[in-house]
Amino acid sequence: MKIIKLFSLSVILLIAPKAISQDFRLGKVSVAELEQKAHPKDTSAVAAILYKKGVSKVEYDQNDGFYMMTDVETRIKIYKKEGYEWANQQVWYRNTTNLKERVFFTDAVTYNLVNGKVEKTKLKSDGSFDEVISKYRGQKKITMPNVKEGSIIEFRYTIKCPNPGIIRDWDFQTSIPINYSELKVAYPEYYVFNPRQKGYIFPKVTTLKNPRSITINSKERTGTYLSKTEFSSDKFEYLETEITYVAEDFPALKDESFVNNIENYTSSVQHELSLVHFPNSPMKEFSTDWNSVVKTIYEYDDFGPELNKTGYFEEDLKKMLAGINGQDERIWAILNFVKANIKWNGYTGYSCDNGVKKAYKEKTGNIADINLMLTAMLRSSGLTANPVLLSTRSNGIALFPNRNAFDYVVAAVETPNGYILLDATDKYSTPNVLPFRTLNWMGRLIRKDGSSQEIDLMPKKASNDIVFMNYDIDAEGHVKGKTRRQCSDYNAMITRENFEKLKEEEYLEKLENNSGKIEISEYSRTNEKDLLAPAIETYSFTGNNLCELIGGKIYVNPMLFFAKDKNPFKQDVREYPVDFGYPFLDKYNITIKIPEGYTVETLPAAVAYNMENNLGSFKFNIAANDNVLQLSIAHQINEAIVTTEQYEMLKEYYKGMIEKQTEKIVLKRI
Repeated sequence: MKIIKLFSLSVILLIAPKAISQDFRLGKVSVAELEQKAHPKDTSAVAAILYKKGVSKVEYDQNDGFYMMTDVETRIKIYKKEGYEWANQQVWYRNTTNLKERVFFTDAVTYNLVNGKVEKTKLKSDGSFDEVISKYRGQKKITMPNVKEGSIIEFRYTIKCPNPGIIRDWDFQTSIPINYSELKVAYPEYYVFNPRQKGYIFPKVTTLKNPRSITINSKERTGTYLSKTEFSSDKFEYLETEITYVAEDFPALKDESFVNNIENYTSSVQHELSLVHFPNSPMKEFSTDWNSVVKTIYEYDDFGPELNKTGYFEEDLKKMLAGINGQDERIWAILNFVKANIKWNGYTGYSCDNGVKKAYKEKTGNIADINLMLTAMLRSSGLTANPVLLSTRSNGIALFPNRNAFDYVVAAVETPNGYILLDATDKYSTPNVLPFRTLNWMGRLIRKDGSSQEIDLMPKKASNDIVFMNYDIDAEGHVKGKTRRQCSDYNAMITRENFEKLKEEEYLEKLENNSGKIEISEYSRTNEKDLLAPAIETYSFTGNNLCELIGGKIYVNPMLFFAKDKNPFKQDVREYPVDFGYPFLDKYNITIKIPEGYTVETLPAAVAYNMENNLGSFKFNIAANDNVLQLSIAHQINEAIVTTEQYEMLKEYYKGMIEKQTEKIVLKRI
């Protein structure tokens, strides 16, 4: 009996892999795949990529020469309604004067299981369309039809790029699990690429050298009086490098609190063109360092030469600076002048779209138009100013030196005390307070002579959020008080942006609901437009649900609605650095008047937490004097970025801080 059972088990084990194995061909969707209700290794997944296979290969055309052809086929399983967004697919393409790529979607089908049978719904022509992203890029989009929970979608797309030196980046991870992902790149020996991988898990890699050949047909007319056409064929043999990357069962890339750009940590591979060397031709080297990259950018017609144009603003600048002599005053005046006169059109980029002169005349421009203009004005006023190239947070961090690494430019003024960074595209920016989108580790400053240096973009000065609050508690547990909150630097920028987003009535309604349903009166704002001063808001408030009355005692959290009650750092292991964006200091000075007939039974104990290497500190002090309690709290983080090695310490720090902030004062009757 045991032998029979063991034999049966052996047969099952031999058969099972075949029964559930996937057929990596479009159109071969199985009933088992459609019946699957949840991902076997991640039941929380809303969808999964069952397989994705891509081939990027340098091919030859008699008329066009070598070009890059990329063919990708994908099968995706939809588990939940939240996964419907995967039915919308898009592929971007370059669309410039010198480089026009073409994208084609084919074989797009949705599969559903209906009464035990596989039902196919093909994508119709109205489900595919082109969209303009910018003057340099477009994207082809499809929306798959008849998508439901349990559906499987398949599609293929092809990208034809006339430049054989461009291989598309490939991600082996995304926000949903990937069961199987394969990329194959193939190119002739005339091209040399450097592959670069990033992430925390890596695919398996195999490399082959394959013999290949191409035949080039040509014709030539010969003879003087009686000409004739002669045809010839030349066969060229060469070695092709073929690299295959295979990733199996790669987990979903889960976002975490305070992550800069999750794509910076995605398992992926990029290929940098290193050199091109054809027979009987000189070798062309493309691998380069950051200095040569930025020198090339500086020499672009829509970059460096734009900095030398000054005639269009000289008279206006001279009038505006009349009577202004100090360095800081000049910087502030010029920054405000540009912000007031030229509005950002929403487009990023380090290359001018319309040019600084046209942007000045039309009072609108892209990032480069405005900030190169700002740099030129600063220089014209006698300051040592240079542009700083950077990559925004959404653009990610480059793996290797290349011109596409940057998508933004700001201005920097060199002073004896260091560099002052400026951006005139944001109405609330001030010197050394750039828009949050630009705070992405490092930038690169370019001087007139083409030399460059790395510039740290991350703020070093703490942005303050200081609260003064006093309130009275009555015998019924009702609270009545006043609050004054002042924010500086980045906290002030965020506060002013929040002011702008909503009308005052809507803002106050949101503030009341987020603060324990208090009622606010006597609300006012100070320095709303004075950007160099702290943003201040004051208001009176009443609250009937801010205390608890239990057994004749009053329980109250002394910080009321300012207390943090959730730890944003819960995971046991942190995969990515914690990115706060900027250092900060949150400070609270709170005075509490307890009701007559009551005395303090319990007060939270004073504590002081200090992290190693001066990473941050938390101080909590409370003192009682008759019927008045005085509370002082300070929470300070001194580094914009916290490494994964410091995560456990940060997690425990936040745990202790939140436990202390949520402790309650207990008042009892005398």
